[in-house]
Amino acid sequence: MTKPADVSTKKLISLAPNNWAKWVTQIPDIVAGEILNSEFQWISRESDVLIRVSSPQHGEFLLLNELQLRYKSQMPRRMRAYTALAEEKYNLPTYPVLINILKTGNNEIPTSFTSNIAGLRAIQDYRVINLWEIDVNIAFQQPLPSLLPFVPILKGGENEFIIREALQILRADEQLNQLETVLAFFATFVLENTLVQKIMRWDMTVLRESPWYQEILREGEARGEARGELQGILSAIEINLELKFGDRGLQLMPEINQIQDLERLKTILRNIVTANTIEELQQIL
Repeated sequence: MTKPADVSTKKLISLAPNNWAKWVTQIPDIVAGEILNSEFQWISRESDVLIRVSSPQHGEFLLLNELQLRYKSQMPRRMRAYTALAEEKYNLPTYPVLINILKTGNNEIPTSFTSNIAGLRAIQDYRVINLWEIDVNIAFQQPLPSLLPFVPILKGGENEFIIREALQILRADEQLNQLETVLAFFATFVLENTLVQKIMRWDMTVLRESPWYQEILREGEARGEARGELQGILSAIEINLELKFGDRGLQLMPEINQIQDLERLKTILRNIVTANTIEELQQIL
């Protein structure tokens, strides 16, 4: 049996941890050491990567990387919690970084958590990196192989020729070629699915194991719990239709809104990720 490809966040960052640490902290002489166990007693998340690092100026500390498919309003509190748990477990100061992959709106994303209860304050600063604001050339020049699968959604990366350049680099390296599926996934947000399938391998078995695909499915479930299952799934479908197919995708919503069968709606949500065209989704409807 073929061993499943590792397309996790930990795998991505471990490709070049020194360059990754320099990029997210902007500390030029930082040196990455061991990638630590980020499972705490109460919580465990695949998108959370903890690295022991050091620099002449700051000494030894932890670099906490939290990658989110889309920013969520609870992230400031979560960043505070993860930072405190990491410091408590390893007894080292922690530099937390929140990396947001896909843009969800124009609201400014906060860079700190603050609370005040009866004059007692809690403050946690963290760095925010929004990938859609990062120049695509950084992935090629530094180099940052960890960013190559995200090239399509980086600033200026929606160009077919740039995506093909990233694809060539991935295919030429045995360590990187399994990330082609992730590149293909994000390419579907900016290119026609038929073109993506033509120029790349599209392994849904591998993609379904990735934290980003799972996040899309979990988002639908979370919205269901928050707004009532039916309305929550409809909201998740609408967001993913817009991200995947733009205005053409949203034109399907009047028809989808008439569906009351939860299982059928869940099937539609899953198929938005894998569908090649709007026409395929219409057949499902």
